[in-house]
Amino acid sequence: MGVSLSRAAQWTTASSGTGKLELTPMNTSLLKEILCFVEQFSSQHPQEAEHVFKEPLQWSTTLVASDFKTDYDISDSDVRSHEKDSEGRPLLQLSPPTVYVRSFSQLSKFVHLADDKKLEELRACLEENRQPVVNILGPSFASLLEKEGANTDELSLIGEGEDEDQGRDSEVKVRLFLLLQNLDTQLLSNPSLCDCSSFSSFSPVSFFPLKTNLQWLDTRLVQYKVCHKLQPFFLYLLDYEFSNGCRAPPWRQVHGEMCYLVIEPCDTETLYVTCSTAGAFLNGVRRGRSSISCNSQHNVVFFFCDVQGGYLLAYFEKDNISFLIICYLLFFLFRRNPAGAVPADVFSESSSESEEEEEQPERRPESNTDLPSEYWQIQKLVKYLKGGDQTATVLTLCAMMDFNLMQETCQLAIRDVGGLEVLINLLDTDEVKCKIGSLKILRKISHNVQIRRTIVDMGGLRSIVKILDSPDKDLKALAAETIANVARFRRARRTVRQYGGIKKLVKLLECVPNLANLTANQVKDVEVARCGALALWSCSKSTKNKEAIRKAEGIPLLGCLLKSPHENMLIPVVGTLQECASEESYRIAIQKEGMIRDLVKNLSSDNDELQMHCASAIFKCAEDQQTRVLVHKYKGLQPLVSLLSKAGNKQLLAAATGAIWKCSISVENVAKLQEYKALDTLVGLLTDQPEEVLVNVVGALGEFAQIPANKATIRKCGGIKLLVNLLTGTNQALLVNVTKAVGACATDKDNMAIIDQLDGVRLVWSLLKNPSADVQSSAAWALCPCIENAKDAGEMVRSLVGGLELIVNLLKSANNEVLASICAAISKIAKDKENLAVLTDHGVVPLLAKLTNTTDDRLRRHLAEAISHCCMWGSNRASFGEAGAVASLVRYLKSKERPVHQSTAMALYQLSKDPNNCITMHGKGVVKPLIHFIGSEDEMLQEASAGCVRNIRLLALANTKARLFH
Repeated sequence: MGVSLSRAAQWTTASSGTGKLELTPMNTSLLKEILCFVEQFSSQHPQEAEHVFKEPLQWSTTLVASDFKTDYDISDSDVRSHEKDSEGRPLLQLSPPTVYVRSFSQLSKFVHLADDKKLEELRACLEENRQPVVNILGPSFASLLEKEGANTDELSLIGEGEDEDQGRDSEVKVRLFLLLQNLDTQLLSNPSLCDCSSFSSFSPVSFFPLKTNLQWLDTRLVQYKVCHKLQPFFLYLLDYEFSNGCRAPPWRQVHGEMCYLVIEPCDTETLYVTCSTAGAFLNGVRRGRSSISCNSQHNVVFFFCDVQGGYLLAYFEKDNISFLIICYLLFFLFRRNPAGAVPADVFSESSSESEEEEEQPERRPESNTDLPSEYWQIQKLVKYLKGGDQTATVLTLCAMMDFNLMQETCQLAIRDVGGLEVLINLLDTDEVKCKIGSLKILRKISHNVQIRRTIVDMGGLRSIVKILDSPDKDLKALAAETIANVARFRRARRTVRQYGGIKKLVKLLECVPNLANLTANQVKDVEVARCGALALWSCSKSTKNKEAIRKAEGIPLLGCLLKSPHENMLIPVVGTLQECASEESYRIAIQKEGMIRDLVKNLSSDNDELQMHCASAIFKCAEDQQTRVLVHKYKGLQPLVSLLSKAGNKQLLAAATGAIWKCSISVENVAKLQEYKALDTLVGLLTDQPEEVLVNVVGALGEFAQIPANKATIRKCGGIKLLVNLLTGTNQALLVNVTKAVGACATDKDNMAIIDQLDGVRLVWSLLKNPSADVQSSAAWALCPCIENAKDAGEMVRSLVGGLELIVNLLKSANNEVLASICAAISKIAKDKENLAVLTDHGVVPLLAKLTNTTDDRLRRHLAEAISHCCMWGSNRASFGEAGAVASLVRYLKSKERPVHQSTAMALYQLSKDPNNCITMHGKGVVKPLIHFIGSEDEMLQEASAGCVRNIRLLALANTKARLFH
C-alpha cells in the first residue's frame, strides 16, 4: 500500500501534500484492490486487525453519526468506538468532518458502514494519508517497505527496537508488515497497473514470452558449447514467475526489467545479466546491480542490445570467443529484424483476444510441371518490375493486375520470386502511380494467409500505415483496405497500433455520408471512410486496439457513419461496433450516442450480413438494462423475432437468439416477445442447431420461464424433454444455461414430474462433478426447486448413490457462488430427517460452521438457512456452538440485506434451543438487534427474532430461580 501508492498511483501533482488521486481506470483498479484487502482483513487476519496503529489515519469523511449503529457511543454529532487502546483512546472517533481510525478492525467496519461510498472514503483516506504505512507501523517499517527486499530478522529487530512490548505484539507487527508488503507486490504485479504511459514504451506485462526465449538461449549456448550452465538468477529473493512471465520484482518491472541471469562461460568469469525491455545489460561481477559497467580484470566493459534501434555495442577481449557468441545470442534474442517488423515470438497480445486464423499449409503442386502457365508469366513480370524504369514499372504493374490475383497460384508466384519485397519497396517511392499499382496488387494478394504474414515479417505495414497520411485519397483508401486484409491475425493488429495506425485510421472516418447529393470529392471522402472502417473492423479484434480507437475519439465518428444509407458502409461500421461492444465503455457510449435506434432500424435491412452484425451488437449491448429499455422503446423486439425464421443462416440465427436472450432478462420485454410468439419458435430451435445457437436459445428459455404461464407453454411444446436431453452435453456455457432453464421450469410441479420421469434430477446432480465452478453452482441452484417440488423428495435424493457425500464435499470449494448454491441445496435436502442424518454423518456441521466467517451476504443468507435446518438433528445445535458458529452468525445481523436478517434470525432461533448457545448469543449482544427486528413487517423475521429472545429470557429466568432456590 505504500510502494504501490508512490509508484503506481497517478496523482494530480507530483509532490506530496495536497495532491489528489486522478480519476483514471488504473487508480480505480488500485482502489478496488486495496478496498477488497481492507474489507476482508478482519475476517482473514483477526489478530493483526486488532493491532493499534502508531498514529491514527485521519481524513474528512462524508459519514455522519446516524450512519453508525451498535458498538459505538454516539453523542450529538460525535462518535466513539467502544474499543479503546491501552491509553483509553477510542480506536475510531468521528468529530465531523474528521474521522480518526487506529486499527484495521475499525477500518474494516468503517468501510462496511460507508456502503456505496466505500471507494470515495478510501480515496479520501489515501489522499490525506499519503504514507499510510508510516501511520500504521511507524517510519522504520515504512522505509523498510521501500527497500527491494526485506527479511524477517530485520523486521523483528525493528519491531523490538520501536516498542517496549516484546513477544506477541512484536510478532503481530512483523506479520502485519508482511501482509502490507504482499499487498504491494500483488498491486504492482497486476497487469492493469503495469501498463501505463509513464512506464517504458514496451510494458513488461506484454513484452515477450520470457521462458520460451530463455529456453532458446539455453539451447544455443549448449549448441555452441560456450557455457557450463544457464539458470535464472532470482535477485531480491523472488523464487517464482509472475503471471506476465517476468522473474523480476514488480517494483523493478515498472522500470522495464524482466529477469536476471547467471551465465558461466567456459573461458571467462561468470556474467550477471539483466534482461529488460531496453535490451540486455551486463552487471558487475558483484551481486549488486550496476547499470552497464563491469568491474572486471578483462577488457570487457559492457554490452547493450537496443530493442528499438536494433544495434549491439560490446567491448570484449579479442580471443574471448565465448563472450562474443553470448553477446550476439542475447542481441538476436532481443532484437528487431532489419526491416523493422516485430518478430512473431517476441510480443504477445492480451489473452482475451482469440487467434481467429491458424497457420494454413500451402497447397503446392507435387512438381513444377504441374504449375499453370500464369505462374511462370507472373514470375517474368516480377523480373521486369525489379529492373525497369518508372514507365516500365507502371506498365508491368498494370499487366500483373490483368491476372486473377485472387487465385493462390498467382499470389504465390509473386512471393516466390521476390515480388513482395519489390511491391513493398515501391510504397516508399515518390511516384503516386507506382504506389497505387503496388497497393492494388497487395490489396488482392493479402487475402492469402501466407502472403499477409510475409508482408508483416518484411516490415510492410510500416510503409502502408505511413501512406494513411498521404494527401491522395485513392492512396489512403487502398492503404486502409490493404490493412483490413493484413490485420486478420494478432501480430499484424498489434503492429498497426505500434506504428500509430489506429489514430490515422480513425481520422479517415471524417466525412459527410448522409447528404443527398455528394460532390465527386465528397464521394471519395466517403470511400476513404468506408475503407478506414474496414481496417478498424479487423483491428478491433484486439482489446488494446479497442481502447486505442476509443481514445482517438472514434466512437462519435462511427456513430455518425451508422446513419449512412449505404450497406457497404454500414457493414464495416456495425462490424467494428459489435466487436468493441464487448467492452463496457463502448456499450455506455453506444447508448449515449443514440446508436441503439440505428442498430434497431438496420435489423429490418434486406442484407443478412448487416442484420447479423446489428443483432450481434444488440446481443452484447443488452447486457445493460438501459439498452434493453431502448430496444423495446425503438420497437426492436419484433424484428429480432422475425429473424428466427432465417434458420438456414446459422451466424444470423446465433446473433438473433443471443439478442433475444439478453433482452428477455427484462420481464417487460418477455411479455412483448410473447405477443410475437417467440417462445414457441425458441422451443422449436432446441434440436439440430450448433452449440452457439443452443446456448442462446436455452438462455432465453431460462428467462422466459421466470413467468409462471410460460412454464406451461414450454411443457406443452415438448420443451422439457428437449432441455433434459441437453444435460448430457459437454459445452460448459450450454450446461450452465440448461441447468438454469431446468431449474426455472421445475418450480412448476407438472414440469417437475416430467423432469423426474426423464431422470433429469440425476443428470443435474451428476453435473456437480463438472470441473467448472459455473456449472457446479448452476446445477446446485437447479436442484433446489427440483427437491422442493418433487413428489417424494426425500426418497428421490436417497436414491442417488453418493449424492449426499458429493454435496457435502463441495462445501470445501473456494468459490463463493458454489458455496452459496450448495448451502441452498442443503437447506432443501435437510428438510427430510433421514437425509439430514446422512448429511450429519458426512460431517456437514463442521464444514458449515467453518464458513460462517464469510462477509459475502449472498453466502451468508443461504449458509444461515442451511444451519437453521441442520439444527433439527441430534446434537447438531450444540455442535454448531462448539465449532464457533454462533458468535459469527450474530455478526450477520449487522448486514444491510433483509434476506440475511431473516435466515440468520431463523438459525439463531434454532440454535437458541441449546443453553450454551444462548449464553454465547447474549454475550455477543444479540438481544438488542433482535428486539429491533421484532418490530419488522416481515412476519418470519418477527417470529424467529421473538422466539430467540424468548429462549434467552427463559434461560435467564431459570438461572435466577435456581439461584433463589439454592
